[in-house]
Amino acid sequence: MQQLLRFLLMSSAIQINPETGRKIFNTRAAKANEKITGKGYSTINDDSLTSLPPPPPGAVFNATEQAKYREFKEARRGAADYMALEGEFSKYLEDVYSAPPIERSALNDECEILVVGAGFAGLLLWQKLQKEGFTDVRFCEKGGDVGGTWYWNRYPGIACDVESYSYLPLLEEMGYFPTMKFAAGFEIMEYCQKLAEKYGFYKQCLFHTTVESTDWDQSNERWIVKTNRGDSMRARYVILANGILTTPKLARIKGMEKFSGDAFHTSRWDYNIDLKGKRVGIIGTGATAVQVIPEIAKIVKELFVFQRTPSSIDVRDQRETSPEEIEQWKNEPGWAVARRERLAKISSGRTALKGNDDYLSGKVDYLKERRQHAKKLSQKELIQKQLNTNFRIMEQIRARVDAIVEDPDTAAALKPYYPYGCKRPTFHDEFLPTFNKPNVALIDTAPLGVTEINESGVVHNEKEYPVDVLIYATGFQWMATSTFNMITGKNGKTLQQKWANEGTKTFLGLHSNGFPNLFIISGPQGGGGQFNFTRIIESHSDYVVWILKTLKEKGATQVDVKTSAENDYAEHCKEADINTRPLRDCISYYNGHGEGEPGSLAYYGGAQKWHEQREMAQRTLKPYIFD
Repeated sequence: MQQLLRFLLMSSAIQINPETGRKIFNTRAAKANEKITGKGYSTINDDSLTSLPPPPPGAVFNATEQAKYREFKEARRGAADYMALEGEFSKYLEDVYSAPPIERSALNDECEILVVGAGFAGLLLWQKLQKEGFTDVRFCEKGGDVGGTWYWNRYPGIACDVESYSYLPLLEEMGYFPTMKFAAGFEIMEYCQKLAEKYGFYKQCLFHTTVESTDWDQSNERWIVKTNRGDSMRARYVILANGILTTPKLARIKGMEKFSGDAFHTSRWDYNIDLKGKRVGIIGTGATAVQVIPEIAKIVKELFVFQRTPSSIDVRDQRETSPEEIEQWKNEPGWAVARRERLAKISSGRTALKGNDDYLSGKVDYLKERRQHAKKLSQKELIQKQLNTNFRIMEQIRARVDAIVEDPDTAAALKPYYPYGCKRPTFHDEFLPTFNKPNVALIDTAPLGVTEINESGVVHNEKEYPVDVLIYATGFQWMATSTFNMITGKNGKTLQQKWANEGTKTFLGLHSNGFPNLFIISGPQGGGGQFNFTRIIESHSDYVVWILKTLKEKGATQVDVKTSAENDYAEHCKEADINTRPLRDCISYYNGHGEGEPGSLAYYGGAQKWHEQREMAQRTLKPYIFD
């Protein structure tokens, strides 16, 4: 039978399993591992590069320092004008990694559960769903293979920025041990492929398939899902598991359509373009560029780095996984989940990035001795205490720039003046030394950014920088606005239209009233974790499985949330955002570049508070409308 199925899969894109009558999909492109190059982070044995200067004694975030931060922020307010990759720039969205899709007939059928996305969230959902007996599940994925962000992002130097022992899901179930503390993106993508093979994911997924509309049909209690492949599928439940950083964006720059050289976005790295010996310009110095720049600087003739806002460049703690650790974990049931939970207990930010292995492995109870205060601190006092601690960390990071970067003007431009974690923290031991290389130049474009591109390259302050290749490291649309525009609920309005009219309103970030049987993994207002995305999707996936089991137990086929529950939760999100906003006083995609309404994007109530609300809802069932 196995040989028969293999033959069927080879001969056609969609076949019927003769034993079960269920469809088997073979719409996956080749894995395209040939185009994967690079290993990501390597270990650095140089104390001058792998340590921060000591914190300044007695440093506090006073009015003078606050004014300096505020000036840094306000100078950049509204400077960046981002655009979607449309029209002539849609070429930057093309899949350069896989072979053309396998031809197939359009589907006009039904499944119980349809999931959008085949990244970590999709893979984890499938493992959990089939474990609980939900097998009539179909996945739609835009790319040609699994991996999500790790499929699309394959730039040189790519690696995870959360320790891989806590970041990679299902490590114990897979019997897998990451090779490095911060695994390279190429290793992560291959791990996703192994995971998909083990759990039979490839038989459930339509690859190279983009969902274009999802409309609720109340009369039949089904979602009608249409795709770019002509599919019109019906599903009782739809789960959005396509992540929060899925759609690349560009900074809108005058004349960018005129450039005659090669150009691409970092999320579609084109290895067919040889950078060796070329003059290269890269626009952006965010988390992606920090990993890219040290790698390409080793091979290009000239590298021009165009920076508007510097990143905070912290020390990384890269090392190989030791044989002793592997032997310990082999004999420690539940080691990966336990480690992930311990990591979540460490406050987000630098402490977590530099998490002590003795604590994370459970050898000691606390990362550091906790200070007891004579009286309980007020909210204002707690915020000020956190700001002072944060300021000392940033002073260390700025001192590190001075200690490493030789040119004083370059060093000054690379110093960030905003709270740690306000923008996405980065950590790298080769980024700062790269600017000491004779072939690398930093062009500080603050506060307005790059103002013009012509046929030959980049123009800034009336000076032209000719380049052969232009690389856009300009990030992503956060919270997948395009996804929410294609979901139409009971009232005939899209999810995006509802939120635009009423403000962002969800319950737990997973439901929105008027959109029954729709579940959003890691969407706006979705809590349950901290900076470790895997813990968030694990919490959300467990919740979705629970609600599906509850529906079955109650004999219900439809679930929505009450308007009152949604309003209360939205108000809670707003209040949490406002109370903690002094800790995030900068312009970042976290806060909609300074324009986001309080509580409308990320959840700032803390993991514990979110889980308290979730547990209360699950215990009482009061927020839900079952039908």
